[in-house]
Amino acid sequence: MNSLRAREFAAISVAVVASVGVTLVLAVLLVRSSARHAALDSLARQAALIAEQQRASSEGGRLTSLGAFFDTQQEQLAILGLPQAALLLPTDGGTALRAGKPAQGSVVVSGHRYLYAARPVRRQAVVLLRSTTLEASDLHPFTIAFLIAAAVGALIAAVAAFLVARAIARPIERVSQASLALAAGERPGPLPVEGSTEVAALAASFNRLATDLDRARDAERSFLLSVSHELKTPLAAIRGHGEAILDGVMSVPKAAGVVVQESKRLERLVRDLLDLARLNQRSFSIHAREIDLTAVVAQAVTRHGPEATRVDVALLGQTNGRSPALADPDRTLQVLSNLVENAIRTTPAGGSVTVSAYPGAITVSDTGPGIDADELPHAFERFFLYTRYASHRAVGTGLGLAIVKELTEAMGGGVTVESEPGTGTRFTVRLPEPLGLPRSSDPL
Repeated sequence: MNSLRAREFAAISVAVVASVGVTLVLAVLLVRSSARHAALDSLARQAALIAEQQRASSEGGRLTSLGAFFDTQQEQLAILGLPQAALLLPTDGGTALRAGKPAQGSVVVSGHRYLYAARPVRRQAVVLLRSTTLEASDLHPFTIAFLIAAAVGALIAAVAAFLVARAIARPIERVSQASLALAAGERPGPLPVEGSTEVAALAASFNRLATDLDRARDAERSFLLSVSHELKTPLAAIRGHGEAILDGVMSVPKAAGVVVQESKRLERLVRDLLDLARLNQRSFSIHAREIDLTAVVAQAVTRHGPEATRVDVALLGQTNGRSPALADPDRTLQVLSNLVENAIRTTPAGGSVTVSAYPGAITVSDTGPGIDADELPHAFERFFLYTRYASHRAVGTGLGLAIVKELTEAMGGGVTVESEPGTGTRFTVRLPEPLGLPRSSDPL
């Protein structure tokens, strides 16, 4: 009885049996009442007929003697005086006879209940009695018919309850089995969306869940493969140059320089992965306050100036007076550093990177090769640009722009990108502006 189908079948069956039982009882009571009224009407007609015969006999000089009594298998007839008849019948019946009116109903005589019909004839009364025990024989055919109808109805209801319970439980069982398969790592096919509105909504929700889970698994698998590849490359370089030092085929300073460079790349990748893990778990904290984006731009230019000089890229900072914003200063510097590092890395020698501050906004523009228009919507996806350009352009770990997007959104802002292939790329970070200040016109 623990299964949904069994419980539904039992609930529907109990409801049907109760309904049939109540209907059967009401039908028996109604038929019994109708049969009693029919019997009383029959007695009344017979009593009236006998009374007419008695009246005709009295007018013709022939009068049935007082107390004449006739007894048949089903009925009893008595012709009594009005006082005797009034005493025999109940109060209402006796009163009606004294008033010269007919009477009918039920009466108890010698411990037995009878149906009676009485008609006054001059100073006498014709009283016709019928035992109520005959009602059982009258109801017997009806009772059998009712029982047969109830049995047939219950059987039909049981079949209908079974079919309804199966129709409701089958889609839910399919969802349950598909959920178990999904939990086991399998990929069940889409479930048919059918049945009642609620059951169809359940199947549709499961299909959406399975689709989203497949997409998440694919993204996770792609992410892990890309990270594994990124970790493998610097580790292999470090190991190879270490073995070269041991074998004496490469000088220590040259090999050490490669080891340090690859270690920095590995350190940057691990730092990006940790940042992404914190972002996804929302375990990092944002301490937003009013800051001056001009100062953040100055910090970023100072931090990355030596690297830009080393690769012959001009790193320029542009400000237009005080540029207030509501943001976390450390997170804002992290966002800007990622964008500047990315711009310096992709800009060829002799190019330039310009960082500008405005009220509530920062832009980072470069003169690099740019990004194709159809790739701009995917620029902030993890590893997308790395996969697209790693074979013919200097790129980072493929995680920096994803970190920029999530950090900026966490501070209540947003980031966009504009690019023209062969001309350059511009990233715009917008942050909330302090309340109470006049909203600046957009200089971007």
